[in-house]
Amino acid sequence: MPSPRHPARPLVLLIALAVSLLAPCLAVLPASAAADVLLSQGRPVTASSSEGVAFPASAAVDGNPGTRWSSAFSDPQWLQVDLGATATISQVSLKWEAAHGRAFQIQTSSNGTTWTTIHSTTTGTGGDQTLTVSGSGRYVRVYGTQRATAYGYSLWEFQVYGTTGSTDPGNPGELRLLSYGRPGAASTSQHDGNCWECTPARAFDRDPASRWATSPTGGWVDPAWISVDLGATAQIKRVVLQWDPAYARAFQIQVSPDNATWTPIYSTTTGTGFKQTLTVDGTGRYVRMYGTQRATPYGYSLWEFQVWGTGGAPITPPPLPADPANPPSLVWSDEFNGASGTRPDAAKWTQDPGTGPNNELEYYKPENTAMDGNGNLVITAREETTAGSSCPGGPCRYTSGRINTGGKFTFTYGRVEARVKVPKGNGLWPAFWMMGADFLTGRPWPYNGEIDILEVLGKDVKTSYSTVHAPAYNGGGGIGSPYTLPNGADFSDDFHVWAANWDSKGIVYTLDGRTVYTISKEQVEATRGPWVFDHPFYIILNLAVGGDWPGPPDASTGFPKQMLVDYVRVYR
Repeated sequence: MPSPRHPARPLVLLIALAVSLLAPCLAVLPASAAADVLLSQGRPVTASSSEGVAFPASAAVDGNPGTRWSSAFSDPQWLQVDLGATATISQVSLKWEAAHGRAFQIQTSSNGTTWTTIHSTTTGTGGDQTLTVSGSGRYVRVYGTQRATAYGYSLWEFQVYGTTGSTDPGNPGELRLLSYGRPGAASTSQHDGNCWECTPARAFDRDPASRWATSPTGGWVDPAWISVDLGATAQIKRVVLQWDPAYARAFQIQVSPDNATWTPIYSTTTGTGFKQTLTVDGTGRYVRMYGTQRATPYGYSLWEFQVWGTGGAPITPPPLPADPANPPSLVWSDEFNGASGTRPDAAKWTQDPGTGPNNELEYYKPENTAMDGNGNLVITAREETTAGSSCPGGPCRYTSGRINTGGKFTFTYGRVEARVKVPKGNGLWPAFWMMGADFLTGRPWPYNGEIDILEVLGKDVKTSYSTVHAPAYNGGGGIGSPYTLPNGADFSDDFHVWAANWDSKGIVYTLDGRTVYTISKEQVEATRGPWVFDHPFYIILNLAVGGDWPGPPDASTGFPKQMLVDYVRVYR
């Protein structure tokens, strides 16, 4: 399996940064909607018609004020958005083009078929309209019955604000996440070089890369517990536990009205660890996990402790990212059509100079990355007597190139692909991969997450690897798979298209259009640990020389060597 692409760091620093530097991304709302969130942006959308391919329905919910949906020139017409879960709707914002609705309704639906009107007018003014409304539903639509012009209906933006009844797209009922951001308490908490600030709050932050753990001071002991104050009496229907390897073999879920008298609503002596979703039925303001038998010599540790139900005093978490459109559309690309010798577009790419991690032997220099004038980016690895820095064993003997889109382009979910020709030779390590964008703001690897799309070792160019890395599975323990070309072909002989199709359910890797490996989020959570890939990532291209995994080059490698990239494209 691949080695981690980043050097080991002091664990105290790793975890301290991991649990403190990832801040929730909050939607920017109008002042009147400050208590609610924008629910519609990027969600699946449909319409009665479209004037043409340049004016799709998706343009009305893409957050771009320069793109718009436009309908056919007839009445009635409609545009509807699927919020992904039942929501309480408080405000709708319509940003009309000149072709606006004179008479229209705002409607909601639980099933996309039966509609309830929550706003109606026959004197629509066009322009920017902010409507205060009251209703609920999974689907929201604007239904136009009279056009104000001879043209159709056209919206630059259709924005729906409110609160979701569920932040879990798979939630089948009207349950809410009651524990997010609520105060927690525990029998003990760990805070040392192995688990920095592993406090109760980390189990209730909906951050899969931070956790609570019991303290080893005095020895890990039974019993131990963690509890949450829901703020008011609640009806508890479901509890989700995402365990660290230090899990409970025997434990109870208990509820209490006063944080003193506890009633069990779930009990087991055969806890399985990893992710456990428990159907329960109880009433109380406080909920706790009460562990009576550890499954390991260590203590108890939870990445996530979620309580679902009704009542309480829930805090609405930031909305989950929307899945890509179906079919997705191109949102970013670089075709590398510059003149020979020109550097990559500085508006899209950042040069990443310096030495490589993983005991690599190269020094990255901007001049080693340039266009060839034939529509390709070329990353060149060279052997040099003075590379200008220190590598394992002394001065770096090799130079190469690495570029990334960090700070210039990041995205969550979509299809990302590159057409690449890799070099052959001992010690070479070409890669096309992604890092969680919070790495750039201080969150250390692997807490930010890493998605490797293409890794090939120059000593075995018949095999490629695709892998993911996270706190619970990284380095040689990353989740991935090797795969080969049909008929024993060689990856260095020609260009090939590597792609990752990434959404809320997982990642499907393809090579030249055929699926080579699928990673299921649900399966990973149930068998390996937390899934940390539901947030923005940025793209990286590099050609490493040497390192723990590929080993060093030798006399047969034959420098210079080149990695050629025809294009990189992202679809959403």
